[in-house]
Amino acid sequence: MVHMVHSSKPRVVADCNIPFIDTLLGDTVELVRLSPSAIDADAVRDADALLTRTRTRCNASLLDGSHCSLVATATIGTDHIDFDYCRSRGIEVVSAPGCNAPAVAQYVWASILTLLPGRDQSTVTVGVVGVGHVGSIVERWGRSMGYRMLLCDPPRAEREGDSRFVDLATIARECDVITFHTPHTKTGQYPTYHIAGREFFDSLSRRPVIINSARGPIVDTPALLDAIDKGLVSHTVIDCWEGEPDINPSLLSRADIATPHIAGYSLEGKTRASIAVARAVCRHFGLTYNDAIPAPKDTPQAVTPRQILDSYNPLTDTATLKKDPATFEQQRNHYPLRHEA
Repeated sequence: MVHMVHSSKPRVVADCNIPFIDTLLGDTVELVRLSPSAIDADAVRDADALLTRTRTRCNASLLDGSHCSLVATATIGTDHIDFDYCRSRGIEVVSAPGCNAPAVAQYVWASILTLLPGRDQSTVTVGVVGVGHVGSIVERWGRSMGYRMLLCDPPRAEREGDSRFVDLATIARECDVITFHTPHTKTGQYPTYHIAGREFFDSLSRRPVIINSARGPIVDTPALLDAIDKGLVSHTVIDCWEGEPDINPSLLSRADIATPHIAGYSLEGKTRASIAVARAVCRHFGLTYNDAIPAPKDTPQAVTPRQILDSYNPLTDTATLKKDPATFEQQRNHYPLRHEA
C-alpha cells in the first residue's frame, strides 16, 4: 500500500548515525537528521516516517499524535520497537535482517583466533547458539577453516526436525568456544533472557571461551562473573552488555575482549542497512529509489585464519573501551567503520 502524506514530500526523521541516507533518498523526501537524544515526541510529531537505530524506543510515548506511518530500523535487532503498538496504529515496521551478519562473523572469528593462537582447528569444538543470519555464517566459515561446529537452535530444530541441531546441555558439555547469536526475548516458547545463567555456567565442562555479540541480556552478568572467578570460563568476549551504555566495570576488567557494541559495524553492513531502510521509504510512499550507492559484495563462502586476522584486530577496540568506558556511547556512535573479511 502506498501511503499519502500531508505535504508534497514525505517528512522523514532519521537518526544522524545512519550513513549515506541523504544520498540514498536524495531530494525525494524532506529529510531531518537528528541525534538519537533529539528524537522525541516533538521531533516526530510532523514526521511521516522514522528511520532509527537501537537507541530510540519506538512506542506510544514517542509516536502518539504523530503522522508517522513507517518505522524503519537500520538494524537487525528490533527490541526497541513496540510491535503491538505499531500494529494497532497501522504503522509499518521494517528492519534490516542480516545486514551486518558478515561483520559479526568476522568479529567472532577474529576473537577466537586471537584468543586461541596456534591451536589446531580440528581439536577445537565451537558451539553456535542461534543459527540465523549471523550464526549460519559463523558456522560456514568455521567449517571452512576445519573447526568442529555444534549448532543449537531449538526453534529451527522444532521446525526442521534436523538432527544436526543439539541442545544447550550438549553445547555446555562439549564446546571449547560458545558464541551466542539469538534475539533477546523474555516470553514465548523459547525465551533467551539470561539463557547463559548460573545453571548454564555451572554445567560447563571444558572451560570454554564465552562470546556475546548478540544482545546484552542473553548473558546473566553476575552469573558470568561468578563463573570467571570459579575458573569455569577460560576467556570472555563481550560486545553486547546488560545495561549499556552503563556497563558493568567488573565484567569490563575481566573480559579478554571488550568492545562497545560494534561487532557489526562494518562499512558494508552499514551500507546494506541504509539501503534497506531507504528502499522501505521509497516503497512505502511510492517513490523511485535512486540506487545511488551500489550494494556491497556477496559474503564469501569460505575464509582463512589469515584473512580474518588481517581484516580486524579486536584488541585495538578493547584497549580503547577499557581506557575510557564512560565514552561507550561516543565510541559506538563515532566508530571508524571497518571493512569485512
